[in-house]
Amino acid sequence: MSLDFEAPKTSEPEDVPDPTPASRTSSAPLWRLLLRDRVATVAAGILVLVFLTAIFGPMLVGDAATAQDLNRSNLAPFSLDTGWMNILGTDPLGRSMLARLIVACQTTMSVAIPAVILSAIIGSIIGMWAGYHRGWRETTAMRVADVIMSFPSLLMAVVVLYVFSPSAANIVLVLAITRIPIYLRTARAESAELQSRLFVDAARTFGASSGSVIRRHVAPILLPTLLTVATLDFCFVMLAESSLSFLGIGIQPPDVSWGLMVAQGRTYLQTAWWLSFFPGLAIVITTVSATVLAAWARIATDPAQRWRLTVPRSAKSRLLPVRKVVS
Repeated sequence: MSLDFEAPKTSEPEDVPDPTPASRTSSAPLWRLLLRDRVATVAAGILVLVFLTAIFGPMLVGDAATAQDLNRSNLAPFSLDTGWMNILGTDPLGRSMLARLIVACQTTMSVAIPAVILSAIIGSIIGMWAGYHRGWRETTAMRVADVIMSFPSLLMAVVVLYVFSPSAANIVLVLAITRIPIYLRTARAESAELQSRLFVDAARTFGASSGSVIRRHVAPILLPTLLTVATLDFCFVMLAESSLSFLGIGIQPPDVSWGLMVAQGRTYLQTAWWLSFFPGLAIVITTVSATVLAAWARIATDPAQRWRLTVPRSAKSRLLPVRKVVS
């Protein structure tokens, strides 16, 4: 008499999605991942439009930003009989608000972008150097960063620009110096953690110099994090420039920036609201778009979180527990 035993059947959950497709598509190019996120795509499109406007806009509007016509003083926006150049209204001197917004965009970007680039390059280089070598280099760099951060950046900019003549070059220099500690501390922390990794030890064993190790192994790993920080810092620098111009110690006439336009229109809020509303709206839209894109970039450049951008939203809530179990 033979007895036949059947192996017990294990029941598998029916609604658990397979995590392997997400892991396979996690190596997709960044531009394809960006197109999967509609909000981030819109934010990137807005920023591209702002940058193109800053580069080519003043050439298209010509002298419309400075041409005065007192007969068209404080025209209301969206009037069909005033021409497309005056679609956003005019200021008290009859100048086109649309043309002035375009020219002001170039001025604002010419301050914010160089300040972010300078602070990012200087702070990142010093931070990676100090974090890799540790010791007195790290201590000195961190104490200098603490001294700079002990002063509020906007207050320091106000004092310096009050002593020296307020100009675009001085604003860039002051804002760049005050933002260096942000990148220095970030690069120092990441570099100090990477210098004890096995691949760094292997590079040193084969005789690679410290500069070569930092340039070939440390910097590429830090680059996504630093780009995310720079995107967020771009918002702060642009708001700082607008605040300084609003206080009267930033961009000076006849130059124009979005912050200066808000300051010049604040006395006409009850009679000509559009003088401050449209430049303020441009500041808000640009900063929000940069913040959204920075949040997307933080996930897209993190290998542990990148899979979130490769699956539909409806499947993320079901896929998240599986990813936790697998990890």
